[in-house]
Amino acid sequence: MMVERLGLIGCGLMGGSFALALKQAGLVRHVVGFSPRESTRAKALALGVIDEAVGSLHEAVRDADVVLLAVPVAATASSLREMAPFLRVDTLLMDVGSTKGDVVQAAQRHLGDKLPCFVPAHPIAGSERAGVEAAYADLYRGQPLILTPIAETDATPLARAHHLWQALGCQVSRMSPEAHDATFAAVSHLPHLLAFAFIQGLSEQPQGAEFMSLAGPGFRDFSRIAASDPAVWRDIFSANASELLVQLSHFRHALTSFETQLQAIAQGQTDQNLTQNSAPHLAMLEQQIAQASAVRAKWKAH
Repeated sequence: MMVERLGLIGCGLMGGSFALALKQAGLVRHVVGFSPRESTRAKALALGVIDEAVGSLHEAVRDADVVLLAVPVAATASSLREMAPFLRVDTLLMDVGSTKGDVVQAAQRHLGDKLPCFVPAHPIAGSERAGVEAAYADLYRGQPLILTPIAETDATPLARAHHLWQALGCQVSRMSPEAHDATFAAVSHLPHLLAFAFIQGLSEQPQGAEFMSLAGPGFRDFSRIAASDPAVWRDIFSANASELLVQLSHFRHALTSFETQLQAIAQGQTDQNLTQNSAPHLAMLEQQIAQASAVRAKWKAH
């Protein structure tokens, strides 16, 4: 279980929290960190997230027995290509990306004989805050952690990854990369896209700022994730575009159904001769709301 030398690629919220969690659990002896910005490396060192800051990716992974790749998904392929020649053949290599199909393809292209030690991972944890300043040791505690091993993944690194995340308090499970991307397009990527679109649609109205000034808890809860990092979510949407389009189609169908009832009700309110005809649409509107409310009431957060 003990990690002798952790090579941390990306010292932000996700990578920094992993290093801090290992330190809190007493499971790492030395953390070597690399981020492209020198200022980030300096902050990570000052905050005790890493024990040694290095100026290149290959310095961070050389001699490491565990490497965590915690970079934007768009930077995954170039990072894997650069680190591959310097990895030990027994190094446990993991990522924490929110998409998996693109990550697996990049690993298969670039890792060569190091591919068997790659265990794709996705901790279901995070924050709308970003950067090493936001990192904290308990980010992953009690949260689900999805491993998406591929045919080439060896049993030993897979078992080590499972036990390591479990030791940090994660609820570890496994699924295929394809199932992962379909699932998280539905429960994570689409909600973020809708939150961004909602804020955009509201703010572009002439009275948008005035409307927002009067917003309360419902607005706060619904829109919170719209404050997330734009570059991170641009990359996620791009990497999982096909599955996201499938989920948008389902959402559009549901939205059209609500819109149909509201149009009929609004027409009935302006035409007294049609008022009676509004009753079925009111009943249907309530039924749709009730169905959604019941589903949400049964759901339990992790």
